[in-house]
Amino acid sequence: MDEITAAQQWRVPASLPAAKLIGAALLVALGLLFANGDAVRLVLAVLAAAVLAGWAVRDLVAPIRLAVDPTGLTIAHGFAGRRRLPWSAIEAITVDRRPRMGLTTEILEIDTGESLHLFGRYDLGATPDEVATTLRAARRS
Repeated sequence: MDEITAAQQWRVPASLPAAKLIGAALLVALGLLFANGDAVRLVLAVLAAAVLAGWAVRDLVAPIRLAVDPTGLTIAHGFAGRRRLPWSAIEAITVDRRPRMGLTTEILEIDTGESLHLFGRYDLGATPDEVATTLRAARRS
């Protein structure tokens, strides 16, 4: 693989925040439809919609979850922050595969020894295997 000379980044697919916002609107609509005068049902539906909308806002405010350049990685940290990890701080880059409910889940794990950073397919917009291969190649160069 070619040496990485410029930054490469992985981001949340553009359709994901839209789907979350549509889901939040549907939750409110269903809450209004099925509340039947029960304030608790309506409040629960609105709270669930607010959480989903907040999750969508994070995707819109900080869509880039992971970036690599010749000096190291930049990862999403917190709601909309970033954290810089030099290559010397990274102990391992692995992909964890687990079968669940008939499907195999893949998670990219970036281990610094002090912290573990996890990224799924919908965080990266690519398969964790592809990203891990690119990161390992960048680390070697």
